[in-house]
Parts: sequence; structure tokens; C-alpha cells
Amino acid sequence: MSENQAQVGRPRAFDMDKALQKALEVFWAKGYEGASLPDLTEAMGINKPSLYAAFGNKEQLFLKAIELYENRPCAFFQPALLQPTAYQVAEHMLFGAAAANADPSHPKGCVVVQGALSCSDSANNVKQALIEKRQKGELQLQQRLEQAQAAGEIPPDADCGALAGFIVVQIQGMSIQAANGASAERLQQVAAIALSAFKALLQKE
Repeated sequence: MSENQAQVGRPRAFDMDKALQKALEVFWAKGYEGASLPDLTEAMGINKPSLYAAFGNKEQLFLKAIELYENRPCAFFQPALLQPTAYQVAEHMLFGAAAANADPSHPKGCVVVQGALSCSDSANNVKQALIEKRQKGELQLQQRLEQAQAAGEIPPDADCGALAGFIVVQIQGMSIQAANGASAERLQQVAAIALSAFKALLQKE
């Protein structure tokens, strides 16, 4: 067998991190079902056998892309949980969402929110994975607010689950608004109003 023949069928050498970033951009712009395999392979600069060899199937590629999305240096959710007060947690999240969702350097909105809001039964696993990620984030926020409540920052009779839900609804709503064309300035206005409402909820009677 010649050297050329030996190369047949081998995955093409490529930078997996860069390819995954390109896949993320396609999923972000088109959603899970809207992103076709030709869309993905063209953006990633690889062929289908290479994609399957490196990442598995489309579903596995999407989930790896979501993991990359959540760990970006500019991600705001997890850093917000580390802020010293409940007010600063909410401030970091709301204004972080306003900035991130309207950032012109990438597709508008949030891929975790919009990646599979509605899809066919064949994509149900992806839809469920994103639901679980959103639920996990909301629970983490609730637990952080409960810590603040124990420290006396939040009234003892306040429902931290509802407070967390309030912030998450604002973040998810900003994602949809950004995808519909809302400007960064408009989203910042929304964040400011939501933060004022949150501050009022923190006031002790």
C-alpha cells in the first residue's frame, strides 16, 4: 500500500479548539436544528468523517460547544455568583447579560436560552440538556441568595427561589430581545429597571 493510500480515511489534521469555536458560532446563529452538517463542516474547515471522529455526532458536538460557551472568559453568570453582596450579584448578572447579549462580536442573544427552545422529537435530548443547564443556573443563584439571606442582606421572609427566578427571567428576556434587534443601550435600560426592582425587594420593612 502506498503512503497516499494509507492516508485515505484518516481524519484531517486541524485545530480542534478553533473548530469547536466555529461550530459554536454556527449553533449560536442558527440554533441546534437550524445548523446543518454542511454549515458546520464548512465553518469548521473539516469534512464529515473528521467531525465524527473528533466530536462524535451533531448532538455531542453541540453539547461540547455549549460547554465552551459557558467557559468563555467573557461569561458573566458564574463570576456574578462570586460577588460579595446580593445586590452586586444581581448587578453583575443583569448588566453582564445586557452587554453580552448585544455584543456585536458574536451572534446576538444566548445560545443556552435560544439553542433549542422549540425542536422536533429527534432533538429532544438537546432541548432537555439545555433545560437542565438553565435550571442548574437558577438553582445556583437561589442558593447564593439564600447565603445572602442568612447573612441578613435579604429579609428572612423573602422567597429566594422567586428572587432568583425574577433575575433569570430578566436575563432570558434580554436574550430574546437582543435576538430581535434590541440595542445594548436598551438592554442596559432594562437591566437598570430590573436592578431597581430587585433592590426594592431587598429592603427590609
